[in-house]
Amino acid sequence: MLLSLGLILLCQLVGEAIARGTGIAVPGPVIGLVLCVLLLAARDRIGRLAPVELRDGTFEQTGRGILSHLSLLFIPAGVGVVQRLDVLAGNALIIVMALTVSTLLSLAVTAKVFAFVASRTVRPRDTP
Repeated sequence: MLLSLGLILLCQLVGEAIARGTGIAVPGPVIGLVLCVLLLAARDRIGRLAPVELRDGTFEQTGRGILSHLSLLFIPAGVGVVQRLDVLAGNALIIVMALTVSTLLSLAVTAKVFAFVASRTVRPRDTP
C-alpha cells in the first residue's frame, strides 16, 4: 500500500513539476492524473514485468481509500473561505449576481442543446 500511495503522490509531484516548469495553464494535479492513467495503461501492456503492487489490485484499493476520505481535503479550502468572509461580504451582491446569471445561462444553453439533439433524433414511423 505504501508503494501505491508513493506512486500516486509521485505522479502528482511530477505533474506539478511539469506544470510549473513549462508554464502551461493546466494544473499539476491534472497532469499527474494523466500520468497515473498512463502508468495504469503501461501496466496493462507490460503485464508480468510490472511491480506486484500494480498487478494485485493494491493500487486501485489505495485510490479508493483516498477517494473515500476526499471530503477531508476540502477542509483547508473551507478554512480559507471562512478567513476571508470580509471579502465575501464586500462582494456579496456581485457574487450572487454572477452565480444567478451563470446558472440561468447554463440552463438556457442546456435546454437549447437538448432541443437541438431531440429534433435531430430519428423517430420510428407510426404504423397503423
